Amino acid sequence: MSARDLLKDQTPHAARWLRLTVALGLAGGVLIILQAWLLAHVIDAVAFAGAGLADVQPWLWPLLGVFLLRAAAAWGSEQTAFRAAGTVKQALRDRVFRHMQRLGPAWLAGQRSGSLSEDLTRGIEGLHDYYARYLPAMTLTVLIPVAILLVVLPLDWLSGLVMLFTAPLIPLFMILIGQGVEAVNQRQWKQLARMGAHFLDVIQGITTLKLFNASRREADIIARISEDYRHSTMQVLRLAFLSSAVLEFFATIGIAIIAVFIGFRLYQLDLPIPDLLAPPEISFFTGFFVLLLAPEFFLPLRNLGTHYHGRMEAIAAAERLTVILETPPPQRPAEPVTLPPDAPVAVRFDDVHFTYEAGREALAGVGFDIAPGERVALVGPSGAGKTTVASLLLGFLQPTQGRISVDGLDLAALDIDDWRRRLAWVPQNPRLFAGTIADNIRLGRPQADLQAVQTAARHAFAAEFIEALPAGYDTPVGERGVGLSGGQIQRIALARAFLRDARLVVLDEATASLDPASEAAVQQAVDALARGRSMLVIAHRLATVRDADRILVLDGGRIVEQGDHAALSARDGPYRRMVSLLEAAA
Repeated sequence: MSARDLLKDQTPHAARWLRLTVALGLAGGVLIILQAWLLAHVIDAVAFAGAGLADVQPWLWPLLGVFLLRAAAAWGSEQTAFRAAGTVKQALRDRVFRHMQRLGPAWLAGQRSGSLSEDLTRGIEGLHDYYARYLPAMTLTVLIPVAILLVVLPLDWLSGLVMLFTAPLIPLFMILIGQGVEAVNQRQWKQLARMGAHFLDVIQGITTLKLFNASRREADIIARISEDYRHSTMQVLRLAFLSSAVLEFFATIGIAIIAVFIGFRLYQLDLPIPDLLAPPEISFFTGFFVLLLAPEFFLPLRNLGTHYHGRMEAIAAAERLTVILETPPPQRPAEPVTLPPDAPVAVRFDDVHFTYEAGREALAGVGFDIAPGERVALVGPSGAGKTTVASLLLGFLQPTQGRISVDGLDLAALDIDDWRRRLAWVPQNPRLFAGTIADNIRLGRPQADLQAVQTAARHAFAAEFIEALPAGYDTPVGERGVGLSGGQIQRIALARAFLRDARLVVLDEATASLDPASEAAVQQAVDALARGRSMLVIAHRLATVRDADRILVLDGGRIVEQGDHAALSARDGPYRRMVSLLEAAA
């Protein structure tokens, strides 16, 4: 799918508003013809018939009415054009966002957040002029000049021929210049996306940059990128001004030729054309009427040239959106299977392999079971594949080879949304969103009442510090939990899991980077959460895995040993060596 195809596919969303915009624009064109006729009649009566104000007053009132109707038509056209563009932007933003959700965290991890933010905001906003200005102008460029020609040709065929032959020059040169503008626009848009992505990265890492005295160096890099973007923008503006000057030149030439021909005949001078082609004499009323319509004839063509740059900008912005939308999401079954409501959730990994890219195998033949109500811990060195196992189980990734089954059914065949409703996930660094503490706990069950939220918080040992806050559960928290400690954020994440009341809980390093007191509180909450539920715990801390029913030691993408803490500690293997290292470090 090309950028042009993407723009064309969105047009039906705005079809109704675009039709209204064109209809109002055409009504404005008809009113322009009527306005020119009334004005020519008034001027002719005053200048040549000696009419006074009282004589022309019956024509002035309709002329005032035409002015008001034109203003109303222009206002209505602006409103409908805005609605047309707004409808498309809303639909496209929803489509891109939902597609990004289907692509999942595995795809997002390889993208720059600043670039994606530009795509969803400025990128989609860049389509506004295409739908609100260019598409209506493209239709009105045909309708309004044709309507004026139908009026002018019977009155003065010579002026009509001049209009007819000079009009195609404007879109011709517009297209010739626009071909150069398109490449410059696309380059400018890429530079803008790169600058936005880099700037967001710098803002997010400003603390690290300050500590390493690298902030000034990054500021110089941003200044250089900004200067490149400025040069690119000036190139676009230079071409835009050039094209506008060319379009104005040809429009002015056409109007001047019509004015010369009318002037020659009004002064009864011989035109420099053969006698056989000499047009009939023309009255002042007709000549003035045609001369008033001449600029209005070329105006839609000039507007199209102006709005043609909106088309170029839209194509450049749509290029990146096309790349996102063409990225295939993980394959899902056409008719997904739904587990029974009371399913016990028994999980099996059967010879599971996963490769991120050629030569980078994360899992190599992993096989294990999680029985209903069993607490399984997954340990191993960094890079062993622990997080990959969790991502596969959560449905963010799919095995390259092998099979993951839930209650005997292939996970790939399950309805992924139904499956995730049975899960609770507590990551190493939980994310809190801007809102109240209660809203953050309700993330998995938005309809839960306050009493259920309070019960979940008590089970997670979070109620004490929440109720000590000035506004309690209505206390607002900043993005990423600004104002709360790491242990408090972790306990709010555990409260989410309690409120979700899921049958399977996945904990990814739930006690990492916590002080001993916070770790003890979180571990106590984890123990409470594990009762009556299946649980997969990914951890480095010994306290986290000591009470697990079974411990799986993962190394190099393979399970090298498994058993409970006592059995593995008695065996001279990787787990025992890891425990010895942890005890020595303590």
